Amino acid sequence: MTAAFDAVIEIPKGSRNKYEIDHETGRVYLDRVLFTGFVYPADYGFFEETLGEDGDPLDVLVLLDYPVYPGVGIKVRPVGVLRMSDEAGGDDKVVAVQVKDPRWSHIQDVEDIPEYTRKEIEHFFERYKDLEPGKWVKVDAWGNAADAERLIVEAQERLASQS
Repeated sequence: MTAAFDAVIEIPKGSRNKYEIDHETGRVYLDRVLFTGFVYPADYGFFEETLGEDGDPLDVLVLLDYPVYPGVGIKVRPVGVLRMSDEAGGDDKVVAVQVKDPRWSHIQDVEDIPEYTRKEIEHFFERYKDLEPGKWVKVDAWGNAADAERLIVEAQERLASQS
């Protein structure tokens, strides 16, 4: 079983609003409303105490039955990673489940995520920037739970090396 990590939700599942948390003030800001009619397929946020290759905290999608509010912290277990890039470079998305939710305890690795759920996530990220001028996304492949955990640890180490 993989380790547990702290994630903070910025955007609840089902939202078209792209919220971002100001890491200095802790305030949640509306960054923009998605230009397309798409809604986020899962709760979306970041791992605390990490630095992704894009200069922001490492992104995470948390599979939950019910969306949570922006700013809520959740103890999660990574189960996979969607390898992707956008106009700014690498932009991988870790997929995780809540540690204490028995409805998701059977999801241990990426192949345990229902195929349709994986397809929804891929489709969202392939298309959600389509109507934004100068923006694009390329989805590469899925990685497993070990790949996701390694990505988180690397992002923690990247942040620590800059302190």
